[in-house]
Amino acid sequence: MRASNTPRPSAPRCYRFPQLGAALICITLVGGQPVHAQTIQDGTEAQTQSEMNAAAARDFEVADEALNAAWASAKSFADAIGQGQALLEAQRQWLAYRDAACTVQASPFAGGSIQPMALSNCLTKVTEDRTAMLLEFHGY
Repeated sequence: MRASNTPRPSAPRCYRFPQLGAALICITLVGGQPVHAQTIQDGTEAQTQSEMNAAAARDFEVADEALNAAWASAKSFADAIGQGQALLEAQRQWLAYRDAACTVQASPFAGGSIQPMALSNCLTKVTEDRTAMLLEFHGY
């Protein structure tokens, strides 16, 4: 039994600061996403959520351009080995998967200002992974 003048152990920080707990949950949910430097066009670090959303969207655009470049090489290689149609069908299915998976990944933030960034970060990560796969395929 504890003496009455013995202080109680402090509560975990998430309980003492509920807003911090929510932030930790957000970090945990987005934590699996790549951490890209969120910079605005002039090269300075994004400060507002709107700037971070725009920077994340630009990161996705760059990843998508890289995917398209890798696709052209992989498709040419697939055609040469008689697998062009199969690769095209696989890519179409992958695109549907990517879009659906990232929509679900960002859904906890629906209606919030962070949702576009969460979606873009997911799209960027999954697209970068697919680009690497296409580049490896071309290298066989």
